[in-house]
Amino acid sequence: MKKLEIVEFNIKQEKPLLEFLYQNVKGKSKNNIKSLLKNGQVFVNSKKQTKFNFLLKENDIVKVQMKKLNHHFPYKILYEDESLIAIEKPAGILTISTEQEKDKTAYKMVRNYVKGKGQKLFVIHRLDKDTSGILLFAKNEKMKIMLQKHWNDITLKRGYMAIVEGEIKPEFGTIRSFLKEESNTMVHSTKGMDGKLAITRYQTIEKNKEYSLLEVFLETGRKNQIRVHMSEAGHPIIGDTKYHATKDPINRLGLHSHLLEFIHPFTKKVIALESSVPDNFHSLLKKG
Repeated sequence: MKKLEIVEFNIKQEKPLLEFLYQNVKGKSKNNIKSLLKNGQVFVNSKKQTKFNFLLKENDIVKVQMKKLNHHFPYKILYEDESLIAIEKPAGILTISTEQEKDKTAYKMVRNYVKGKGQKLFVIHRLDKDTSGILLFAKNEKMKIMLQKHWNDITLKRGYMAIVEGEIKPEFGTIRSFLKEESNTMVHSTKGMDGKLAITRYQTIEKNKEYSLLEVFLETGRKNQIRVHMSEAGHPIIGDTKYHATKDPINRLGLHSHLLEFIHPFTKKVIALESSVPDNFHSLLKKG
């Protein structure tokens, strides 16, 4: 049997029931609040009330019966509104399911979280399994379509922190190539025009004799773009055995999405999301 939570309100002035609930029931979408009424989970003076336009009067007592969420949400929420949610994905977790892994995904955990609010979830972009950091989802199909259709136009900054093998020179620069994915899922630069243009800008933030910590900005968003460009520059990302890394000092891929700045398609406001650089990134650079 699911546990229930009762929220009680003492009415101070006349107001339509639905309007009052919109303004006072926190953590619920408008659709979710309508469902509470339709499902008989709202009581006025101990009587079940399902009419949206029922007029509340001064000193009425409103009680709302809601399901108490039992599951623990494991990820840090960086941003959330009625249409969007951004989380901090840890390394080692898939964005979406594969044939090999159906359950342990960021999408499934976030979907369960928003489902408790009566909302849906749609994938906007992906992070590789071993990449950590900012992951953005839409909560309705209109937002999903807007973001996917205009992603390159509304995205202002896409930043990553990357630890690569060796001291990269020059310490800042731009890598530009055409990337092509082969049937074995490997991506590489091609001299022909059969690939997709990929542009990566980077600058060195810290370094020692063995490693360099780079801040990387994407001007395009191709599959494995940073990993391929760093590897082909002779400085693969640590832990990236797929792209020829020989060192794995922190037991994970040294890539973290730390900055995403975009124009909200509905409000037109600039949303700037930041995720702290993992502690072991800096600790590694302090050695040697």
